[in-house]
Amino acid sequence: MAATKKSYEGFSAEEREAMKDRAKELKAASGRGKKDPLADVLATIAEMPAADRVLAERVHAVITENAPALTAKLWYGQPAYALNGKVVCFFQAAAKFKTRYATLGFSDEAKIDDGSMWPTAFGLTKMTAADEKRLAELVRKAVG
Repeated sequence: MAATKKSYEGFSAEEREAMKDRAKELKAASGRGKKDPLADVLATIAEMPAADRVLAERVHAVITENAPALTAKLWYGQPAYALNGKVVCFFQAAAKFKTRYATLGFSDEAKIDDGSMWPTAFGLTKMTAADEKRLAELVRKAVG
């Protein structure tokens, strides 16, 4: 059986774009760029395709209502919410990486530990009242 040689093509176009977004964010944070992170987050949400935009708007509203200590900022070009400058949770639009669902993720800064194993990311296709309630509980716990 002949071995096939697989070539590594590096990062996808979407991954390269996310890295460029992150570089812009770091430049802005250093004082050499825009200085209104909330406006940047809201503008990014407004530019999302409809399905992602609806989810991102609901996620943003639930997070800001239930965890006012978190500040909105962009992280890899997507909405994120930080405590003392460190990202606690983030939203990733499905369109960003051409996936079938959006993602709500929590970093290791989030205090969501539950025993020896717990989820740190959730796929989102819609936001029900029950989902909003669960999200509210998670973000409150995350900032503990």
